[in-house]
Amino acid sequence: MTSAIQSMLERYECKNSEDYKNALKEIIQEVALCGLSRGIFFKEAAFYGETALRIFYGLDRFSEDMDFSLCAPNQNFSLSDYFSFLEEELSAAGFSLSVEQKVKSKESAVQSAFIKGETIVQLLNIVPTEPAIAGVHSGELVKIKFEIDTNPPALATYETKYALLPIPFAVKMYDEPSLFAGKLHAILCRAWKNRVKGRDFYDLVWYLSRKTKPNLPHLQKRLEQSGKWDSFDTLTLPILKEMLSERFKEIDFAEAKKDVRPFIQDERKLDLWSAEFFTAIAGGM
Repeated sequence: MTSAIQSMLERYECKNSEDYKNALKEIIQEVALCGLSRGIFFKEAAFYGETALRIFYGLDRFSEDMDFSLCAPNQNFSLSDYFSFLEEELSAAGFSLSVEQKVKSKESAVQSAFIKGETIVQLLNIVPTEPAIAGVHSGELVKIKFEIDTNPPALATYETKYALLPIPFAVKMYDEPSLFAGKLHAILCRAWKNRVKGRDFYDLVWYLSRKTKPNLPHLQKRLEQSGKWDSFDTLTLPILKEMLSERFKEIDFAEAKKDVRPFIQDERKLDLWSAEFFTAIAGGM
């Protein structure tokens, strides 16, 4: 284990294999960001989504995937051009991981890939003790999906964030209002089928607790791209609140709680979840 990875691991209070596996995933995510930064990935792309919140804003729940967006549409962009930078950085950190493109069954503007490797091997690289691997099955994989939107909705705004480990690096990312717009779009438009993504609602409470104001022009462009808004109209805050109120009425919040529980430590934060609760707190946006 390198000294940088040891320092990263010391931020966690791991008591069992699940704690170590969550820490492992987050450390790999940060090392991957460092590799992308060194590969000049952020010259044309930006980091956004739940993992961005976790790493750079301290969102108090774990997140599995990494989401990126080009800053301008580019149908010729190739995510695989950056795999070598990822693999080199992960290897330098002591990990035995591969990076593989996900083959799409249909055409999409979103390109996806996975960082993956055997969980026990990676855990033994960072902490060679029994508690870290107790109960971890041989052949179990750590698997982190990362994807990028090559046809992004317009009018996002950006900022640069810095990290010091494993080495100092910079990340271009959506600023907080634009991140919030992306989350509101997910709440309004995500097709949940039989499983409500409660993590969206947990993040909504987080944004509202910070009194974050959404980037409404960017949210409108997202809604237009999803076919949920007419470009001749203007999205306003009162209209947004009404749209959210109607959406909350459709949600099975018991299922939403089930989804988010594995990612949080204090389940009491879910006690008040209901359509009435979310309508009330969104009303103060």
